[in-house]
Amino acid sequence: MCDNRDHYPSLKTEIQVHALSPSDILPQPRLSLSPPSCEKAISATSFAISQEEDNPFIRAEYRPFLLDPDGVSGDWISKLELTTVMEMVRNEVLNTREERLKVLVLYGSLRARSYSRLLAYEAARTLFRLGCDVRVYNPTGLPVKDDLEQNHPKVQELRRLSNWSNGHIWVSPEQHGNLTAVFKNQIDWIPLSTGSIRPTQGRTLAIAQINGGSQSFNAVNSLRILGRWMRMFTIPNQSSIPKGYTQFTSDNSEEGGSRLLPSSNRDRLVDCMEEFVKYTIIMRRHTDLFADRFSEREESAAAMKDKQDKI
Repeated sequence: MCDNRDHYPSLKTEIQVHALSPSDILPQPRLSLSPPSCEKAISATSFAISQEEDNPFIRAEYRPFLLDPDGVSGDWISKLELTTVMEMVRNEVLNTREERLKVLVLYGSLRARSYSRLLAYEAARTLFRLGCDVRVYNPTGLPVKDDLEQNHPKVQELRRLSNWSNGHIWVSPEQHGNLTAVFKNQIDWIPLSTGSIRPTQGRTLAIAQINGGSQSFNAVNSLRILGRWMRMFTIPNQSSIPKGYTQFTSDNSEEGGSRLLPSSNRDRLVDCMEEFVKYTIIMRRHTDLFADRFSEREESAAAMKDKQDKI
């Protein structure tokens, strides 16, 4: 596992500041890389958090997607060609000593063999290989949204995870032409704001759905609407997988549990995770910038003036 940062090339950054214009509102970094220090750094196959580096509680509670260490090298995700995005992670996250991207994964089914959960796990494994701190929330035990259960442990857990995250992955089955109640209930429990805390605003979002029948896009369209209402930046790409019951191996697969079979649908899921990481790296640095709104500044100024008038 290539997670030793001392093996990566140093990052040299020169900032060129231009006059502000509609097409150029931020300094543009120009990156130059010194040659890699070792072959391992050139062909690094994984930036995943090692067991030694990881928090034991987090690993046990939120990373059920992890495979047996003996099977990781033969896993299909470990063989993916992800050079461009891995270079980006190495240069703009690991080499700069920034925190790993923090990703919350939500899925929308409680079935024993939940295809949305299996799909969410494949997405999580891809992101984990790319060096993300991935946490999958288990919706089992989350009460139906009401006004009485605000302090329920599962509600508080979900809200803490959303506030912690830099981005979300949402995976829902399509049932009766739309999202499942299990999935929508999770979003309903996440408020737009709690005081000064905004658990979703400015986060990036990638969306996927899995179908029991032919391919449909009703669920991902609804997920995209939800993301907009939650003030999130949803990536342009999306994944919709038809006939989910035909898309996975058996539970005793040599690769570790039920795994997504090779197909263009699987490739599209990888595309989405790759795109999500790229967008999140870029957007994370400017969260405060995009959350700065004229209307809120006016509201704050009026409140301050009102307070001063009462003195």
